[in-house]
Amino acid sequence: MSLTFHWFLPTHGDSRQIVSGGHGTPAGATGGDRPATLGYLTQIARAAEQLGFAGALTPTGAWCEDAWLTTAMVAAQTERLRFLVAFRPGFVSPTLAAQMAATFQWHTSGRLLLNVVTGGESKEQRAYGDFLDKDARYARTEEFLRVVRGLWAGRTVDLDGTHLRVAGARLKRLPSPVPEIYFGGSSAAAGEVAARHSDVYLTWGEPPAAVAGKIAWIRGLAAARGRTVRFGIRLHVITRDTSEQAWAQAQHLLDGFDPATVRAVQQGLARSESEGQRRMLALHGGSTADLEISPGLWAGVGLVRGGAGTALVGSHAEVADLITEYYRLGIDEFILSGYPHLEEAYWFGEGVLPLLTHRTLWTHPDRPSAAPARSTIGGTADGAGDDTADGAGAA
Repeated sequence: MSLTFHWFLPTHGDSRQIVSGGHGTPAGATGGDRPATLGYLTQIARAAEQLGFAGALTPTGAWCEDAWLTTAMVAAQTERLRFLVAFRPGFVSPTLAAQMAATFQWHTSGRLLLNVVTGGESKEQRAYGDFLDKDARYARTEEFLRVVRGLWAGRTVDLDGTHLRVAGARLKRLPSPVPEIYFGGSSAAAGEVAARHSDVYLTWGEPPAAVAGKIAWIRGLAAARGRTVRFGIRLHVITRDTSEQAWAQAQHLLDGFDPATVRAVQQGLARSESEGQRRMLALHGGSTADLEISPGLWAGVGLVRGGAGTALVGSHAEVADLITEYYRLGIDEFILSGYPHLEEAYWFGEGVLPLLTHRTLWTHPDRPSAAPARSTIGGTADGAGDDTADGAGAA
């Protein structure tokens, strides 16, 4: 099975430093911003498409631009790239969401994927008019997905649920193909929804042992319901020709952090109700010391950014080794990003992806015949051994 790689559209702006924001914290940059214009986002999307990424994730929240509208416009400027649209089910009716997805598929020839984000921050949810608590939000998400799944299957749906009511709901046009549901969450309530409805369960970039535990947890819950789920991981990446260059770039990003910004962001994130965010914070404890929490896994991003807070750091061969390690645990899909997103897409796409092609772990969507026949899992293309220990919202 070929691995799948997605990139990220920074609809909150981009920078040569890490742009903060997410999980209730306002967007801001420790360096000069590149505004999230349609032209710049299209540049990134076209680069990702050319390099062989399958799709691009867009975030959701008050700190960034709307994902549905942005991707609809960028989709018109691309040909193959799919768009993993993050959205919160409490903000729109399930019938309308199902219809929007069908329309998106119709106009883009089937290039929509959906990242369902229940929402882990009550303060931000209330700003949008949603006053349910966290557990109730997950219960509503389950009802929401029950309605959407039924509509996409061509059924007439009636639901008198605890949080949602629909009567005689039906779609005139069915989505083709049916969008896959990506879903993340580290709480017990999240696990139940993921087991029932997700096609791909997403985790943020924790160390391999923790990721293995999550995979076993969700796999067991899904199996108990007669389902199988694929697994993906949300990570940042810093890859260079040499390990020294990659770690120098990580240090450059760290040097750009304003201590006052770090304190403010950490104080805000400490109030998060998200279990996934709590796990991210525990990786670094708000300190700039010992940020390499596992060989090649750097927690520095999480000092100033909510959500995904870790990065794969190393030479192209070392990063390929890290990806191979996660793959062996059961991860099939990687959602990656880097600062700035345009340049880092090329570093990864031209540096790491060819090594994974050599290992027969990945093939370019536009050049499937380019992959060699012989698998080299366990070694890199340049002969270096696989001797390292080691991509959306988790509430």
